[in-house]
Amino acid sequence: MEQKKLLEISRQTLLFYFKYGKKNELNPDLLNKNFLEKKAAFVTLTLNNQLRGCVGSILPKYPLYREIINSSLSAAFADPRFPNLEKDELNDTKIEISLLSKPKRIIFDSTDDLLNKIKPFEHGIILQSSFHQATFLPQVWEDLANKKDFLTNLSIKAGLSADAWQDPEVEYFYYTIEHFSE
Repeated sequence: MEQKKLLEISRQTLLFYFKYGKKNELNPDLLNKNFLEKKAAFVTLTLNNQLRGCVGSILPKYPLYREIINSSLSAAFADPRFPNLEKDELNDTKIEISLLSKPKRIIFDSTDDLLNKIKPFEHGIILQSSFHQATFLPQVWEDLANKKDFLTNLSIKAGLSADAWQDPEVEYFYYTIEHFSE
């Protein structure tokens, strides 16, 4: 029930934006109390089974319903990897929502120890180095099942060199998700 409602909020947000050109406002008094709790989430849009946008937050900042509204609009119109979603693409666009657990730091002694502590398909990973940060949701393991390839691509996504993941100064965090889609 809650999953269906969150997906509905996301789709209605996009429909409202295409119709009125602005963000929809929901009355929090009419929402499930779970939607009022601060929660980190990502909204992923796919078109013809191809990624079309994926934006969210790693740490809880807004009530869940607001996070879904903001992330839906950002995935459609502010993901720098893709052009803005077009109105005629919306009907064929699939929405997926990922609710994130609180990230936990990975303490490791070596790159081998780090690789042993990462659980593919279960862990989303956050890489942090100085002012650089990037994350991959657990779903990315479907395309990058090799741990070294996963971390290499995560380093590149963070704007670092491909082998930066091996730097002992880099910090890692993991999280799990609850995800669902239309």
